[in-house]
Formats: sequence, structure tokens, C-alpha cells
Amino acid sequence: MFSLTDRSHTRREFLKVGGLALGGLSLANLLALKAKAAETGRLTTDKSVVFLFLQGGPSQIETFDPKMTAPVETRSITGEVQTSLPGVTFGGTFPKLAARAHKLAVVRSFASGNGDHQNYISVAGGNPMRTPMGTVYARVAGANHPRTGMPMNVLVPPEATGTDVRIGTNFETDALRKLVHASQSMGVSYGYFDPSGGGELRANLQLRLPRQRFEDRRSLLNQLDTLRREVESTGALTQATEYEQQAFDIIVRGIAQAFDLSHEDPRLVAAYDTSNQFTLADVHRWGDMRRSSNLLGKQLLMARRLCEAGCGFVTVVDAGWDMHSNGNSPRNLGGMQWLGPQVDHAVSAFLDDIEARGLGDKILLVISGEMGRTPRINRDGGRDHWGNLTPLVFAGGGLRMGQVIGQSDRQAGVPATQTYTPSHLFSTVMHTLFDVGQVRVAREVPRNILDAINATTPIREVF
Repeated sequence: MFSLTDRSHTRREFLKVGGLALGGLSLANLLALKAKAAETGRLTTDKSVVFLFLQGGPSQIETFDPKMTAPVETRSITGEVQTSLPGVTFGGTFPKLAARAHKLAVVRSFASGNGDHQNYISVAGGNPMRTPMGTVYARVAGANHPRTGMPMNVLVPPEATGTDVRIGTNFETDALRKLVHASQSMGVSYGYFDPSGGGELRANLQLRLPRQRFEDRRSLLNQLDTLRREVESTGALTQATEYEQQAFDIIVRGIAQAFDLSHEDPRLVAAYDTSNQFTLADVHRWGDMRRSSNLLGKQLLMARRLCEAGCGFVTVVDAGWDMHSNGNSPRNLGGMQWLGPQVDHAVSAFLDDIEARGLGDKILLVISGEMGRTPRINRDGGRDHWGNLTPLVFAGGGLRMGQVIGQSDRQAGVPATQTYTPSHLFSTVMHTLFDVGQVRVAREVPRNILDAINATTPIREVF
């Protein structure tokens, strides 16, 4: 960390730190980022992806394919609700999303092929590198946004919201650690930035100045100008005034505030809030979902703020979707009464918000999990691991919405039409984020990434 004090810095000290570091972002780094943008900017679109990862196995039947004509041991325990699409129903805990089904593309023939908790399969989009999609994106687009300095690959677990409004005990930290570790396989700088994890990077987003001087913009810029003159002969600060302004704005109005929900309109925070979707009284009725939180609304609000600030890929993790009903979750799929309404409310608020802000075509929301659930209910009233069908939903991103893609068989056990796989998901995401034609001829893109992008085709119905 490099902080401003009242003492003067020599030119040698200034050059040693590589430029004036404001919260870990030096002017020299900003210049380098700008040069990087000239090389890679042509590869990217102006879109972002928010991947809502329902950790565990959300049931395809209780979510978006209720199969109410199937036998009782198969059909949705939560019933069904008619959507805004004629003849299409969702599970009974999703009335708000049902009313917005015309804004969604639901894939009913997606199979993760994952019968165990190998979360890298869906998060990585099945790429052979087993690297999360956000990391692949950052490796091509750059670790930070060239204009705002925002990390391009951010993980938002419940703890990232900075609040303690929790009903369950705690997020599955071991699974989180595995995800973070996998995200660093192409280099730490391209891995997830986890705002809940502390560490040097998070500390570097804070401007280390006394409050009085933090608020005194002119004083700060004057000191920057003094330092600029000291190194003028090196040429390292070409157009320094522009970058002085930019560096200050990144810290004061950019990165740090994007992670701080207190800067949001309280009415909008309330509209997203899921802390009241499930109360302590309901715990006694449905059972204790120990692995989940009630913070998903704030997580998605933070995701929208990050995308606005320049982040290209945000992974939002919602835990607790392991519904054997054998003690790790309530019997008779009681967990759906906890988790379903939160997803229903939070995602609906997110869709309304990005539409109101004109971001509906700029942000692609992807919803999926590790696997689906067995068509037949087990003896505890739950459903076990099932990799042959997995929920997958898209919203926004300028793609074709208002449709159901593919069909399952009569018991929602296997696809009855073309099977889409995590590789198709990976390709769909990459075609949204990149000009793939340019990526294929770009010399700076690693061969293993090119091979992964070329390995399969996108889900054609959404383009």
C-alpha cells in the first residue's frame, strides 16, 4: 500500500513504486491498462455476464419443468404456476418469475452430466481446463477494466454484502475455497476477486488518506501535480493530468463504491431485499436450511452495480441446493419453500432493475447449478443427485427471450430433444462476451482458450 503523506517524495522513490499508487492502482498501471485496451478491446463486446450459481442440485421439476401430469412420485411437490408464456408453467414457488417468463429463455434439455458435487463443471462451462468461465474471460479481456480499473472477474458470495442478516448457519466455505482456487489456474490476477475475503487486493481498493484530505480534491491533485513535475523528464506521466483525475475518480467514485450498497437508493435496496422472504417462524414449519442465507437480493444488487462499474463477469453463489431431505436439508423438499421464494424475488427485482436502467441488452443473467434431481422422490420426500437434466435459464444480454428451449421426457428424467451440455453453455457465454471471429485470429489469446471456444457451438435458439 502506498499512501500520501505531507512529506515530499523523491523522483527515485516515485519511480520505484511505479507511479503514484492510489489504493494499489498506479498511474503507470493505468497507462498500461489503456495500452492493453487498445490490443484487447476489439475482442470484447460491451456486455457483462452475471452467473447465478445455485450451488448443489436445484430440482428441474420444482423450478422450471413441474411435470404435473406425471405420477405423484415425480410431479412437482410445490405444484405449478402459469407463466406469461401460453401453455408454460413453472414450479409453484416462482410466481414472480412466471409473470416475467417472456423475459426469460428456459432450457429444458440441458444436462450437466454431473452426478456429484464437482462444481467446476457448470461454473467452468465444461471446458477441459476446468477453469471458471469468469477466469477465461479475464484472461482474454484483462484482469481489470482499462477505464475504471474494476476487477473483471468477481465472486459474490453472501458474505460480500457486508451484512449479518442470516437465518442459516453459514455458507459452505470449503466449496468456496475450491472455486477460488480453481479460478487462479491461469494466474492469481485473473482469478476471482472476492470482496468478502479480505487480503491485499481488497485493502488496495481503499484510499489511505486522512478524512480531511480525502475530501479535499484540490489538495490531492496539487500533490499529484508536484510529483508529476518531479518525473517529467522520464515521460512516464504523459497526459498525467488526465490520469490523475482518473485515478482519483476510480477510488473515490468507482471501485470502492461499487461494492458499497449504502450508496444505493434505499428504496431500491428494499425492493431487492430477501431477508424477509423466510422468517424464523418458517424454520419451525419447513425445517432449518443450515447451508443457505437470505441475502441473495443484495448479492444480485451488488452484481448489477459491479457490471455498471465495468466488471465483465460476476459469479453470484447461492448455497443450500442439495435436497436429499436426509438431514442436510428439510424433509419433503421443504428447502424449496426457503430457497424458491428468494430466487423468485431477487431475480425478478434484478430483471426489473436492469430494464429500468436500460441495461437489459447489456447484461446477460445465467442461472444454473451443479446438477438436477432424480425424477422419482426418495423415501425421505427429497430428490437425489441427477446429472441427466439440470435447470438452465437465460435473461437479457440482447439474446432471444420469451421461449422454452428443448423438452424433457414425460418424467423430466432425460432430454427428449437435442441435449445441451456445459460446453454449449460455455460457447453461448463466450459468444455473448467476445467477438469470437476476432478472438480466433488474435495472437495474444492462449491456444487452450481458443480450443475451448472452438470445441462446440452456442445454444442456437438464443441467437
